[in-house]
Amino acid sequence: MTRLNNGHSKEKYKQMKNKKNNIEVITLGCAKNTVDSERLMQQLKVNDFNLVNSSDDAEAVIINTCGFIEDAKEESINTILNAIELKKQKKIKKIIVAGCLSARYKAELEKEMHEVDAFLGTEDYSGILREFNSDLKENLLGERVITTPKHYAYLKISEGCDNPCSFCAIPLMRGKHHSKPMDDLLSEAASLAKKGVKELIIIGQDTTDYGKDIYGKRVLAGLLNKLSKIDGIEWIRLLYAYPSHFPLDIMKEINNNPKICKYIDIPLQHISDKVLKSMRRGISKERTIELMNKLKNEIENLTIRTTFITGYPAEGEKEFNELYNFIEGTKFDRVGIFKYSKEDNTPSFILGDPVSEELKEERFSVLMESQSKISLEKNKSFVGKKLKIIIDDIRDNYYIGRSERDAPEVDGEILISKENIEMTLGKFYSVEIYDANEYDLYGRINF
Repeated sequence: MTRLNNGHSKEKYKQMKNKKNNIEVITLGCAKNTVDSERLMQQLKVNDFNLVNSSDDAEAVIINTCGFIEDAKEESINTILNAIELKKQKKIKKIIVAGCLSARYKAELEKEMHEVDAFLGTEDYSGILREFNSDLKENLLGERVITTPKHYAYLKISEGCDNPCSFCAIPLMRGKHHSKPMDDLLSEAASLAKKGVKELIIIGQDTTDYGKDIYGKRVLAGLLNKLSKIDGIEWIRLLYAYPSHFPLDIMKEINNNPKICKYIDIPLQHISDKVLKSMRRGISKERTIELMNKLKNEIENLTIRTTFITGYPAEGEKEFNELYNFIEGTKFDRVGIFKYSKEDNTPSFILGDPVSEELKEERFSVLMESQSKISLEKNKSFVGKKLKIIIDDIRDNYYIGRSERDAPEVDGEILISKENIEMTLGKFYSVEIYDANEYDLYGRINF
């Protein structure tokens, strides 16, 4: 086989030539990273780059990393190592690493991974584009390439966080809280609606702080109201609310506005006063219970999703039992459980990691089993009822839908048999629920 001077065969040279200006963007972690990648991809497109879905077709790879907890960091590192191997094999020419892991550990990564062309932080679109001899188009920062199903999209209303949670490294990676101007968000949402988006999912590290830095007060309720007036938007879903300063005017807006899903994602993290104080959550057990009761009383048919951390250093048996009893008694609609991960340079790091991995796993399993029974009970209560759903996908012999009770990717689904019916992705339907398990509902449609 004839070889060129650079060591490539003619066939490989032709393949690399065909990849020219092809870039794969790999997104890891949360929905906030998804939005960052979508904005970057739009900038790449207007700079005449081609977006591809596989490194087999790419000349360069951009990895938008996550550095939140140990598992996420490990996934990011493995993804970078895979890209480095491809570069060594001459299958790609350039690797750019961005996002939270890169922002947090840039110096360490640069020492260990010389094959990576650049390590950049979060939202550093201009820095990434410079690596490709391109310029940031400031007037297009609100434009995005939608990577979710075309009928829903995430709307990131703020960046960073001012809350002093002892276990969290987010402020180290994303900085202080800063809100996006309301006019920019309304323009972005209108653009999404024109592309066919029907559901906006509101995200930010702390959505309830929205506006305080720009307008001198929290104005999330006003933003939700204005978003609901955009033609084409039918559902608005609120994620990442913070309990200690939850704006009470949001309750009225959610309850009275038919376009806002009766759904709130509000991570509580724990219920023991001892643990909450050590976590620096700024709220007590009593105030937490008061808020949960107020939410349920003020918003009719509200679905509450929350998350808790087990295995935190201050969590002994007494504190764990408090958490277990709180979950059992409150009967949340959706619960996620995380095992504590000791993070460098966070206030809780000095507390060590005294709860063994075995005990963390045991507590995790106990809490998940408890919530599984609660979820089954709640899901069975919908049998015989009709729900408005939107169709997200087709999988095997089922159409996959969600109700306003269900955020994509993290909550349950509603399955409708494909037999003898035809449904359209992104369209709303009314379905009757006839069966349920711990996670999903089964529905049928009567035309």
